[in-house]
Amino acid sequence: MSNYTPPTDDIRFVMNHVADLDGILATERFSHVDVDSIDAVIDEVARFMADEVAPTNVDGARIGSSWVAGENGERDHVVTPDSFKPAYDKWVASGFGAMPFDAEYGGADFPWITAIAVQELYTTSNMSLSLCPLLTQGAIDAIHAHGSDEQKNTYLPKMLTGEWTGTMNLTEPQAGSDVGAVTTKADPIEGRDDGAYAITGQKIYITYGDHDLAEQIVHLVLARTPGSAPGTKGISMFLVPKYLLNADGSLGERNGADVVSIEHKLGIHGSPTCVMQFEGAVGWLVGNENDGMRNMFTMMNNARLSVGLQGLSVSDRAFQQSLQYAQDRTQGTALGAAKGTSSPIIEHADVRRMLMTQRAWSDAMRCLVYTNAAALDRAVGATDVDDARSWRELADLLIPLSKSLCTDVSCEMTSIGVQIHGGMGYVEETGIAQHFRDARITPIYEGTNGIQAADLVGRKLAMRSGGVISDLLGTFELTVKQLADIDGLATFADRLGEAIATSRTATEHLLSIAGTDPRSLLAGSAPYLRLLGTTVCGGLLAKAAVAASNGADFDADFLAAKVTSAKFFGEQILPTATGLLPAITSNADDLFALSAELLL
Repeated sequence: MSNYTPPTDDIRFVMNHVADLDGILATERFSHVDVDSIDAVIDEVARFMADEVAPTNVDGARIGSSWVAGENGERDHVVTPDSFKPAYDKWVASGFGAMPFDAEYGGADFPWITAIAVQELYTTSNMSLSLCPLLTQGAIDAIHAHGSDEQKNTYLPKMLTGEWTGTMNLTEPQAGSDVGAVTTKADPIEGRDDGAYAITGQKIYITYGDHDLAEQIVHLVLARTPGSAPGTKGISMFLVPKYLLNADGSLGERNGADVVSIEHKLGIHGSPTCVMQFEGAVGWLVGNENDGMRNMFTMMNNARLSVGLQGLSVSDRAFQQSLQYAQDRTQGTALGAAKGTSSPIIEHADVRRMLMTQRAWSDAMRCLVYTNAAALDRAVGATDVDDARSWRELADLLIPLSKSLCTDVSCEMTSIGVQIHGGMGYVEETGIAQHFRDARITPIYEGTNGIQAADLVGRKLAMRSGGVISDLLGTFELTVKQLADIDGLATFADRLGEAIATSRTATEHLLSIAGTDPRSLLAGSAPYLRLLGTTVCGGLLAKAAVAASNGADFDADFLAAKVTSAKFFGEQILPTATGLLPAITSNADDLFALSAELLL
């Protein structure tokens, strides 16, 4: 089982030479932040995560969180592994969680790309523990964007520090991805002048719906007010605290929100996935009545980028462990080794292939996620309306790519990690299986990857009639020309050019059928997302290779490794994407040709 080495140089390289950190800091919005301050944050967070959080990861898998039935008047509650709370308390004390948020409530107004760097380090150290602040940050965004001044002043300061945590409560037993089927009720409480509602219903899959890490939990709950319209148009968002507050802001009596069980899961055992029962719990509207879905999307889009980051993080942790194991494990005699000697398995070609695949995809995913975060920052920082719209469009386009591609790939990369370990990979003591199990949830939650693909072809493809996608591909065509002029990268340039051309063909086909054959449009959505996402990763890695080849401000060996990793992706991974075109352009007839009975 390997230790965790924070990839601080990899993070800095991508921030500076792919995601254009200088461009973000040049905006007036972030002019108070400088590169030296960001470097200091990355160094200190990396130290903290390696020393304090990474050692707790195995406890999350082997001990996990547990539900405890209340006795002698005590309410049912959740207990996390013993090592979690000390680590979390130190996280709260560090103040790093507040860094990207509004200074009015205790934040530092740093750009979101720096929060992504902190999240990567946290998630790679312990994905289960990191889910608590991840959900809290989404709740912070929703309250900040849609809450009243009183709600913001009351709840945000302690949520920013992590002293109080947050959740989002959407899913119900009968209402999963179909949020419009939600039935939880919100009835105005008669005789109260504070606009309070009584919330009644059950919510499932609530991450950190209860725990022992913080004294207060702020639930954001979707519910229906009396007489509301059916479907998503009749949903409102409510703030429901675990403890009601006294007039002085201190914690008062317990609210009617209880955890009645937690799920027994394939992975992320340290993160309690709760079934929450609301029995007349007191809550208050966040935003306007019937605007709940719109408000909740503030949380969901934030979370989708963070889940994409989880795909990167768990893949990188699996890669680090695989690399260490491949160096330590001896088996067989490698080509060129002295006869009769036992070679480290890293010397065997197929193990090298797997390790290079893991490394190249880690580099690619980091480029994609950080570029997505940078687009969000540029949209916020832009002063020109058209400029802001262009950056927002790019960010919106990249969200489903970041979420889906990174999480699908994480399942593949962690599986490769098990394969590299051979028989020992199937044995729990090595720890590599934990990463495989933890990764599997990421393509499912915060909108399944099928939903992300449908969003890509249903909404994002239509932006400026395909113009947003075309513009992005056009930027990579300029990179192809730069790449072709660098010794040793001409083949990469050719493969990238082919992928761009294939992506354009696929995009034009889907645009042509969008209004006439929606079934075939959706049938091609998943392979299209994989094609476009892989092409975008190839373009971003090409940008990285150009920067590294031109002598960016990093160690020469580090830069050479970046070029080699990008070249491997461009020549051996990127070409596989072009083979998806027939799956995209085929119609949906074969998908629906067999009845359910004939599928048996």
